[in-house]
Amino acid sequence: MNIKILTPEFVIFDGEVESVLLPGKSGQFQIFKNHAAIVSALVGGKVKIYTDKVDSSYQKYLTKETEAKSAYSYEIKSGVLEFNNDKGIILCE
Repeated sequence: MNIKILTPEFVIFDGEVESVLLPGKSGQFQIFKNHAAIVSALVGGKVKIYTDKVDSSYQKYLTKETEAKSAYSYEIKSGVLEFNNDKGIILCE
């Protein structure tokens, strides 16, 4: 599935991922391939993407997580997620 993480200034990430863990208003939730369509508000916290490949142009924005060899995170203040047909867009600040 494809995930894009966008801020008003930068494209933080755009690529294929195995899953993404997000800080929702009711708690963390994770999205995998073939997830039902969803629109959700996000609160402050870490957006974690699980992927084997991160393009070098995005590595400066992401923090490598020690818990898993393929986990990267990006700290957000708030945002919104739209996910449909294995494509997700995270608009955040």
